[in-house]
Amino acid sequence: MSLEIEQRILDEANYIIDTKKTLRELTKYFKVSKSTIHNDLHNRLKKINSELYDKVSIILKFNSDVKHIRGGISTRLKYTKEKHEK
Repeated sequence: MSLEIEQRILDEANYIIDTKKTLRELTKYFKVSKSTIHNDLHNRLKKINSELYDKVSIILKFNSDVKHIRGGISTRLKYTKEKHEK
């Protein structure tokens, strides 16, 4: 693995720890695909820095556990907005 990729993975890990952002938000910030972010943080990070991996895993699990709640809120806001525009 190149040093450039390792640095990107560490940057992604530190960014998610600092901001608690979702994978989709990381894709916009780092300008890479969701698959790349997922692969970096789930597979590659464990080989580079297991301590950082453990911290990131907690955040990713939390985001996964609440995604249905965020989706429901987003849908409600969407339909509330559409109702007010009519």
